[in-house]
Amino acid sequence: MVFGDNDIKIVGNKPSLDVEKNRNKANEESNISASDIKNAKQIGKRVADIYISDVKTAFQNNDNAELLMQRQLLLSFVATIGFEQYISDDALVGIAQKSFLDTIKSTDVNLYVSSSDTGAFSFYYLAYRRGTDVERRIGETFAMLCSHDGDPIFEELGEALYCWFSSVVKSVVKEEL
Repeated sequence: MVFGDNDIKIVGNKPSLDVEKNRNKANEESNISASDIKNAKQIGKRVADIYISDVKTAFQNNDNAELLMQRQLLLSFVATIGFEQYISDDALVGIAQKSFLDTIKSTDVNLYVSSSDTGAFSFYYLAYRRGTDVERRIGETFAMLCSHDGDPIFEELGEALYCWFSSVVKSVVKEEL
């Protein structure tokens, strides 16, 4: 495939200034204050710190790699949707999510990479979006992803992890905003 001159975009002399102007304009349009942005970043960082601590503790106390991986993915998913549930401004949601991921990435790149399996997230989103019995559906999905489909112990574990970490995210958001 050959590209023509019309396919090429020329960046201005100071593209970073253009990006900054657009970011400032977007912030003004959504009426986000600097303190709101700071708080959203802090929310993401605090949730990530709790997440990282939990994952490290779980890995020290258990040798079931598949279970630990699915636990990690479930908690990462819960943080993602928790920000969406408990933060009212979409721009602040994005800031908190980015801060969450950036904190994980700066702490442990391998953890960052393994915390965002889009396949698992798709299954969790399907369970979450159904709207009824979300906790139970998330638990069932967790059991399925752990290769224990229909196992009530794994279903209850997934449900408990979902409820626990959702309450963690909610409490951090309430404290910061």
